[in-house]
Amino acid sequence: MGSSFAAGPGITQSADVPQSRCGRSIDNYAQQIARRRGLELIDVSCGGAMTANILGPWSELPAQMDAVDADTRLVTVTVGGNDVGYIGGLFGASCVFIADQRGDDTPRSCPPITEPDEAAFAALEERMAQIPMQVRQRAPNARVVFVDYLTVLPPSGACEATPMSDAHADLGRSIARRLRETTARAAERGGADVLRASELSAERSACAEEAWMNGFPAPEGGSPYHPNLEGMTAVADALEQLLWP
Repeated sequence: MGSSFAAGPGITQSADVPQSRCGRSIDNYAQQIARRRGLELIDVSCGGAMTANILGPWSELPAQMDAVDADTRLVTVTVGGNDVGYIGGLFGASCVFIADQRGDDTPRSCPPITEPDEAAFAALEERMAQIPMQVRQRAPNARVVFVDYLTVLPPSGACEATPMSDAHADLGRSIARRLRETTARAAERGGADVLRASELSAERSACAEEAWMNGFPAPEGGSPYHPNLEGMTAVADALEQLLWP
């Protein structure tokens, strides 16, 4: 379940037949784990998804939760960033920065850069905590693992791969930190596990020499400020170790 950080848009080839707007890759972490362990996988992750789209329908898509039934034994979840404008804000920050560098007026097409308030994070935590609770109502024996977001930005400042002002980079790091904290609290409330991909990737930001994250713009076929194949594989490795130590 989850957003594009679970779906893996632009990584190797699409898992969707026929193609869909969700951008699921055959090499996102859930797909890799399923192949390694011979598991039957129902991948309902979708680019742009928010917690509301896990708990309820989204246009033509049913609630991601509807994929869970009494036979479900494992549910992995990466979600929350879209609820608080995390990655969209990074897109906007780079869009504005590049326009300023060129001396252009800020394009109206730049995504908005917003700072979520306390109410936004409190509401996000409530919805996230509902996810493992609802899973267990449908599948009492299921294990739920939240996989938080891989690190996008370096510990301070920015770099060529993350073109944005220091102020916008600081805002991005602040949102990422609050998202990590919110995920951990929601998991504890819901009795779920957490794979802290954010910590695992702390030295593998888009600015790192061996990055697990695409910068802006992304390499051909990739998605900016999203995990690359190495990042997804690292998450799959860590998840496998957590589940089958």
